Amino acid sequence: MLKAVTSKTPRKSNDLGILLIGIFKLLKAAMLLTAGIGLLRLLHRDVSAVAMRWVERLRLDPDNEHIHRALARALRVTPRQLKELSAGTFIYAGLYFTEGIGLTLRKRWAEYFTTISTALFIPLEIYEMFKRFTWIRVALLGVNLAIVWYLVLQIRRRR
Repeated sequence: MLKAVTSKTPRKSNDLGILLIGIFKLLKAAMLLTAGIGLLRLLHRDVSAVAMRWVERLRLDPDNEHIHRALARALRVTPRQLKELSAGTFIYAGLYFTEGIGLTLRKRWAEYFTTISTALFIPLEIYEMFKRFTWIRVALLGVNLAIVWYLVLQIRRRR
């Protein structure tokens, strides 16, 4: 009897890391897609009324300075700004979907693409972090630095 020869390569331990990065990118893409659709749904509505309803649903204090500032911004949002924001979120979602699908399918081009696109945003993230410091920004910067570092190691190892 002849044994069937498979073209599958044995799974390597580093593939799990790349798969996890791919899933992370797909989750980011799904969140951005949802946000973009939500922004488009606000186009023909009173944005401040919708924001006020969310404040009430979440039982937030509208007199809180942060909530008050967010509501004041919602009052100034124009339909053009909503269109621009939604277009930007759809572009980012497309970028993350491309990275995520490529990485989960274990495509070499996706490793290069993700490394370059993630690394390009690091200076902007650092600038934003110094402009307005939050621990969430520090954590996101750390995650993106770890992703770039890991992918660079994987690319160099395969050479």
